[in-house]
Amino acid sequence: MRSFRDAKLMAKSLRDTMASRQVPLSHSETLEIVARQFGYDDWNVLAAKIGEAAPEKPAEAVRLQMGIPILRIFDEAKAKEFYLDFLGFTMDWDHRFGPNMPLYMQVSRSGLQLHLSEHHGDASPGSTVFVWMEGIDALHAELTAKRYTYSKPGIEEDGPGGRTLQVPDPFGNRIRFCEKRD
Repeated sequence: MRSFRDAKLMAKSLRDTMASRQVPLSHSETLEIVARQFGYDDWNVLAAKIGEAAPEKPAEAVRLQMGIPILRIFDEAKAKEFYLDFLGFTMDWDHRFGPNMPLYMQVSRSGLQLHLSEHHGDASPGSTVFVWMEGIDALHAELTAKRYTYSKPGIEEDGPGGRTLQVPDPFGNRIRFCEKRD
């Protein structure tokens, strides 16, 4: 299907077809006919509209968005102590199907969202999440100042991708905060 962007090509095709039927038309006459077919008074108006319009972009059949890692946890109190108190995340929401059922919750900080789950079958203990970030020295100073008994993370200067601050949680999962090298 042709669009108004093909107007000049349509005018040429019309001119050739009419010439083959012994009906001579000038190029400008065919441009005017095509403009009227698109509902415009003349070629100048259509040409202006063609110039205004952005090129059509085909719709993508699949559009992916940022994923949210799920990390397995085994103890709600230890998870909150680590993710909320130590790492400084905020609990966005939590869910249980009923009393004494496993916890599923979302925590976030500065655009990073993590799902923490006590559900058997959600994620494997010992997972690693890689996080691009800026301000790794400030994060390191913040964590060091908290004097968290169970973790004393340091910055690896030559980590893959840049300076890396790896922080293990109480359940064997690791978060690798990485800042690109300058």
